[in-house]
Amino acid sequence: MPPRITALIDPEPAASSRRSAWLASDDEGVPIGSAFLRLFTKEGQEHLAELQVAVHRAERRRGVGARLLEAAVAAARSEGRRSILAQANEGSPGDLFLAASGFRRVLTLAYARLPLADADLTRIDTIAEQVHDGYRMTHWDGMVPSALAQTYAASRRAMDDMPMEGTDYGTVVWDVERVVSAAEVIAKRGDLLHTVAVLDTADGSVVGFSELVVPGSGRGDGQHYGTAVLPEHRGHGLGLWMKAHSIRLARRRHPDLAGLLTDTADSNSPMRGINDILGYLPTHKAVEYQLDL
Repeated sequence: MPPRITALIDPEPAASSRRSAWLASDDEGVPIGSAFLRLFTKEGQEHLAELQVAVHRAERRRGVGARLLEAAVAAARSEGRRSILAQANEGSPGDLFLAASGFRRVLTLAYARLPLADADLTRIDTIAEQVHDGYRMTHWDGMVPSALAQTYAASRRAMDDMPMEGTDYGTVVWDVERVVSAAEVIAKRGDLLHTVAVLDTADGSVVGFSELVVPGSGRGDGQHYGTAVLPEHRGHGLGLWMKAHSIRLARRRHPDLAGLLTDTADSNSPMRGINDILGYLPTHKAVEYQLDL
């Protein structure tokens, strides 16, 4: 018998999206798969949806994933969406499923990890302590200080030109409200947000930032969220400087932290070079797929 597909609704929309879900079950009511469709709601991304499909390994190749995908695509069309994005580890069953389901490959992401027990801390400290004329370093925990909020929000445009290949990702419009909401989401789930930023000494404005999210326990692995420098301030080694400073702070603040995770577009040679210099080791690659509606 074909699986039963039950539509669900996430009761708590996020600040910049809302989510629908579907549960696949067998004829005895046992769950065998699920799909989640995130519908972005902020200006610049109203055309976009993001999909996650999971099927129990014992139930694969029986049409369960196809039925879940059919429900999600129909919902995206009814919402007037132009594109659906989905991601899978390279070479995984999900990778093969998306390629066979009409999605096209648009971006490859390279993932890496810095094992802190093996990190070259002397080298990292040397980089973090370098002087960069015309700039100074600052950092904060959680919410951005009010005095920096406006220029920090403005500095987020540094992410606008990061390599996205053929991805129809749109433009994320950042303002102070969105910056605050993002920090609140991280705090609400019990994680710790640490931000390192570079200021222009001429006017005190934020010209670059590097975010790190650490589990509330201070154990396990932290996750780099974003490191970027405004285009007009690139070429001075600020990205490497900030990321080194972020690593050093993490070591001092969380001595039980095991490692730091990072990911970047495979084609982003400058950021991959920074990760190599700091000792990050490649772990795997993921493929971003896109379905054009």
